[in-house]
Amino acid sequence: MSCRTYDFTKGILVGGLIGAVIGILYAPKSGRETREDIGRKTEELIAKAKEEYELALEKSKKAYEAAVKHLQQMESSAKGKVGEMEEKVGELAERGKETLQDTKGRLKKAIDAGVEAFKEEKEKAI
Repeated sequence: MSCRTYDFTKGILVGGLIGAVIGILYAPKSGRETREDIGRKTEELIAKAKEEYELALEKSKKAYEAAVKHLQQMESSAKGKVGEMEEKVGELAERGKETLQDTKGRLKKAIDAGVEAFKEEKEKAI
């Protein structure tokens, strides 16, 4: 239960009890009747406070459960996104590897062609 709900419930109980006691004490009744009235009003206020407490507790419980459910959904969604990202990173790494191999092959062919051209030019000069 939140602090505000607790304070509110406590305020209702204490304020109601004080009001009831003052009202009963100023009523023109005998001491026995006054004590009975105070007891009855006290029981009514305690019952009301319990009811308010139960309602606040139920609302808090529902809010907590909703928050947990939402967090679980977010966690599931995040895990899905992480899986997608891992897959894309793997694809990009594979493409990069293929591109690197292709570039290495072309570079080797270009170097071999340059060496061959150098040898041919060298033989022509001799």
